[in-house]
Amino acid sequence: MVNSVLAQSTKTPYRVTLTNAQGHTWSADEPADKGGQDTAPNPMQILLSALGACTTITLEMYANHKGIKIEHVQVDLSLNPEGDPEAGQNNIVRKITLTGDFTEDQHKRLLKVAESCPVHKLLTSNIQIQTELNMK
Repeated sequence: MVNSVLAQSTKTPYRVTLTNAQGHTWSADEPADKGGQDTAPNPMQILLSALGACTTITLEMYANHKGIKIEHVQVDLSLNPEGDPEAGQNNIVRKITLTGDFTEDQHKRLLKVAESCPVHKLLTSNIQIQTELNMK
């Protein structure tokens, strides 16, 4: 499956409609103090939500595969919680809370599994973005 998203502006300032090939639709917006309507998460929150969702799903899949009984996964994420960083030095703080019946060894393994989720790997890799601008 190719991961692709179409982002389109709307008549509402800074509100964006996002659609994928499967037909799922969601939105992004900016808070009122930045000129938006605060009707949806901002783009940075959407980025953090991708990491949180991927971490949760990866842990659940691993636990199910290994027969580890995890009742609940909670992933709290913050971007630059200490304030504006130096240029190019962003910091994502990820706090994972697991509820369930597992050993200390399984707990250590689950931390490694969390760090191997595909979005974590993507965000910690060297990313190249190729941009093309078309005019109509």
